[in-house]
Amino acid sequence: MQVAALMIVASGAAHAVVNAILKSGRDKMSSRALLDGFSALLVFPAAFFMPLPHGAWGWLAASGLTHLVYLTCLVKAFESTDMSVAYPIMRGLAPVLAAAGAVLAFGEHISPVTVLGVALVSCGVVIVGAGRGVNRRSLLWAAGTGVTIAVYTVIDAQGVRAAPSAGSYIVWVFLLLGIGVGGVFALWRGPAFLVAARAEWRAGLTAGALSILTYGLALWAYRLGDTPRLAALRETSILFALVIAVLVLKEPVTRARAAGAAVIAAGAAALLLSAG
Repeated sequence: MQVAALMIVASGAAHAVVNAILKSGRDKMSSRALLDGFSALLVFPAAFFMPLPHGAWGWLAASGLTHLVYLTCLVKAFESTDMSVAYPIMRGLAPVLAAAGAVLAFGEHISPVTVLGVALVSCGVVIVGAGRGVNRRSLLWAAGTGVTIAVYTVIDAQGVRAAPSAGSYIVWVFLLLGIGVGGVFALWRGPAFLVAARAEWRAGLTAGALSILTYGLALWAYRLGDTPRLAALRETSILFALVIAVLVLKEPVTRARAAGAAVIAAGAAALLLSAG
């Protein structure tokens, strides 16, 4: 459905902004704890008006555990290398693995055009990050992030379909992330979290609100459409990240970045056309 495709593209745009805010934070683990905590606080009132996610509790538990590993890898990747290096690697791996998982584990349909689009988006994202030095440790953290993105994408796509409504699942995902992951990260950082909270609460609140928008839209889209195509289409977030890098951060546009962006755009076009 084109509606789901448009929702996932909007999700990708917001996702690029959230990650730029996270990367800019001095204490990235504390920044992530603030982000998830504010997201939980913002969605909490909605929990009183949404049905409980009966039928999706197992998916929510699996999602929470996977997000804990994912966000730990993400923070470590951002701590050890530039966003322009880590982001393409992690986002390039995810759609291929998510598509494979959705097809092999849950029998979701994937058309030849979707396969082409997934391949183009993944290749384009990796090209964007090519030519930049990355050490073995940073590569492993980024790759671990990509693998866990694929895992939680498949889990949440199934979970949001099993819940009574998309809104119910979305609210409880953010509540679990805020209480679980946010709480773990805050305790992990200890007193340093309180220092970061005083200095960065405004950025955390902004990123927390945008996080609800980006993943809320993605989950709603997964309820409406097929996971392989939508998971790949969400990785067009790298295009928005490039625009932010050029216009806001004043980073140069290298040939690799320009070529990668063109390949991603071609893949996105194929994925949009495959909506039928």
